[in-house]
Amino acid sequence: MDHRIAILGASGYTGAELVRLIATHPRMNIVALSGERKAGMAMADVFPHLRHLDLPDLVKIDEIDFSGVDLAFCALPHATSQAVISKLPTDLKIVDLSADFRLRDPAEYEKWYGKPHAATEMQKEAVYGLTEFYRDDIRKARLVAGTGCNAATGQYALTPLIEAGVIDLDEIAIDLKAAVSGAGRALKENLLHSELSEGYHAYAVGGTHRHLGEFDQEFARVAGRPVQVQFTPHLIPANRGILATVYVRGDAAIVHRTLSAKYAKETFIQVLPMGQVPSTHHVRGSNFVHIGVVADRIPGRVIVVAVLDNLTKGSSGQALQNANLMLGEVEETGLMLAPVFP
Repeated sequence: MDHRIAILGASGYTGAELVRLIATHPRMNIVALSGERKAGMAMADVFPHLRHLDLPDLVKIDEIDFSGVDLAFCALPHATSQAVISKLPTDLKIVDLSADFRLRDPAEYEKWYGKPHAATEMQKEAVYGLTEFYRDDIRKARLVAGTGCNAATGQYALTPLIEAGVIDLDEIAIDLKAAVSGAGRALKENLLHSELSEGYHAYAVGGTHRHLGEFDQEFARVAGRPVQVQFTPHLIPANRGILATVYVRGDAAIVHRTLSAKYAKETFIQVLPMGQVPSTHHVRGSNFVHIGVVADRIPGRVIVVAVLDNLTKGSSGQALQNANLMLGEVEETGLMLAPVFP
């Protein structure tokens, strides 16, 4: 029997990416799409690349009959999500793509997002959605909180190394390049082509980026002690992709062996042969993560490079991967699309 799916916030990039992926899923049927500002419009008019699909028109959230829905993806802005989700039926399975339920501690949420959390009881219920590390919990969850795309990239590179104790926890630096679609579809002056093209820039420098809250939370969980990484993100003039260059102190052969062993049975995470480095070109439009390890010329220093597509594995693909587990489907269903190259 098909699973009946609603996508809230379907007029944004991650909503459209969910539609693209679910269109290849043999047992998911999209029965409702919401877009508050574009209610009444056909998806083909909002996203012409989806014109070939038979989809319901966009409606307002309060027009959806959730009694006919098995699982809802919430691709809504931060702070909006918690207000909407708190009013949804309590038996509805939910995958939230916003930041609203990623941080377990309400005080940490307020610290990083600047306002108190409005649904703290639901915050306690949410399972962090990094599938490869929370698979068993996700299977049993009603509410899954999708990760930040930057946070996911850094964790894929670092979590197994921290867990295994093979790197110096006090010397970790993440230099990350992120494509512009990670900023969403809303009009912003700094994202105009003339403002962004032909250059790139660092932002949230000095430890102010909100995804640091996720790094702090998740790295402390596996280390059993606080771990603070140095993290500088950069906005690049590309539509899709994240590349994280991570600098650590350790033994390169051990680092490579640890990552290879951790991900040996993971369909979507591929550790390259020692010394090879990945490119965002090689994962574009896919749910795959590529990780490379290189020994630095300075003895005892190692460079780990991780890439993923921010809209797929960093967001909507991760969300579908989690939904498959929640609905009892094979985890990879609808997600084996090959990367688009060139």
